[in-house]
Amino acid sequence: MIEIEKVKEISALFNPQMIEFCQRLIRTPSLPGEEEAVSELFLEEMKLLGYDEVFRDRWGNITGVIRGTEPGPAIMYNGHLDHVDPGDRLEWGGYDPYGAEIDECPVFDQNLTLEEIVPVIHGRGSADLKGGAAAQVYAGGILVQLRKEGCPIRGTFIISMVSMEENGEMLGMLKLLDETFAEKGIHIDGMVNCEPSSLKIMLGHRGRVELKVTVFGSSCHGSSPWLGVNAVTKAAKLILEIEKAVWSNGHEDKDLGRSGIALTIIECEPAALCIVPDKCHITYDRRLVPGETVEGAIAEIQHIIDRLSEEDEEFKAAVKVNSAERRAYTGAAAAIESQKEVWKIEAEHPFVQACAKGLEDAGQIPQFGYWSFSTDIPAVGARMKKPVIGYSGMQEFYIHRPIEKVRIDYLEKSLVGNVSMFLRLVQLPKEVFQCE
Repeated sequence: MIEIEKVKEISALFNPQMIEFCQRLIRTPSLPGEEEAVSELFLEEMKLLGYDEVFRDRWGNITGVIRGTEPGPAIMYNGHLDHVDPGDRLEWGGYDPYGAEIDECPVFDQNLTLEEIVPVIHGRGSADLKGGAAAQVYAGGILVQLRKEGCPIRGTFIISMVSMEENGEMLGMLKLLDETFAEKGIHIDGMVNCEPSSLKIMLGHRGRVELKVTVFGSSCHGSSPWLGVNAVTKAAKLILEIEKAVWSNGHEDKDLGRSGIALTIIECEPAALCIVPDKCHITYDRRLVPGETVEGAIAEIQHIIDRLSEEDEEFKAAVKVNSAERRAYTGAAAAIESQKEVWKIEAEHPFVQACAKGLEDAGQIPQFGYWSFSTDIPAVGARMKKPVIGYSGMQEFYIHRPIEKVRIDYLEKSLVGNVSMFLRLVQLPKEVFQCE
């Protein structure tokens, strides 16, 4: 197996290029559905680094492939092209959210226990997840360089940066796997995702489903509300009952925490003066733990609706999984339901242990963690039942906030960590790459 010192030597040469690439990514706005410019940067950089194959699919996803000199597993490194809106620029403390400015400032350590003054890159997307994406792209560059120098490389390194991840439905990822890879005959055996992990190996997150509840009433003039049925008034009791039921259902996982629910949007129609609304639409963000299902989450609310209907003949409501049409920057569009499965892999799994050994080889002390947010991982970990972990040098504490930044020292460590994990993963036997 390749000595880690050789990897570190090449990494040290690539670090300045990786940081500069990260800055260019941050300086290129890429809101969901508007990722074309940043996708071009990924394509150009991977070609420059000598990837064997680089392409964009009809959904705007970017893929790069590096083939080893010996047969072995195909490991996909994965991230996304888009970022959330930077919000009010006045909240950024003098930094341009698209400036990618480098300076030294106080930033937390891996476990949020100590602030250290270190060089960082500021800007929207720096921690979610353009820093991690740059490190993954350059991990492939190191493998290319090792191959050029005559080092044997087992397996296949695949990198994918998908579109429209921040929308929350995995559309870009699912289209990449179900359509593009199927058409091209590309298979993957396992995956390393680069959502922010503070150099820890991430092992899971709760599932997510977006539920839409509609309460029905009957409109009338606002001066005579007794002539109609106010849908918003009827919704008030339902909202309280749903909150009470979900937060007391007792569903909890020792690692992922409690199941939960959050009312995120409430609207009525007609929304006008002097008229009682006949519809009230409520959108819920429902988080699921192992043992819960989307069907069960719907049934939980339907049970409340049925009970309230029995108590009040005027009460009428319906619940369903919310869906929306998403359009990629390429023009491709599709409707998709807003749901993601629970994903969890055990720390004892051979895939995880190989990653941990890779980090030890790189001089890092393996730590494990779990995300509070959801990712695109269930497309591979839950639906394909392939082993997946999360790993990057970015930190969850700073994402989606006007203080977003990424530590340069953590990016440099993650560059070596990504390569070292790959070199360990491709040594695993075939039977390891399937999860129950």
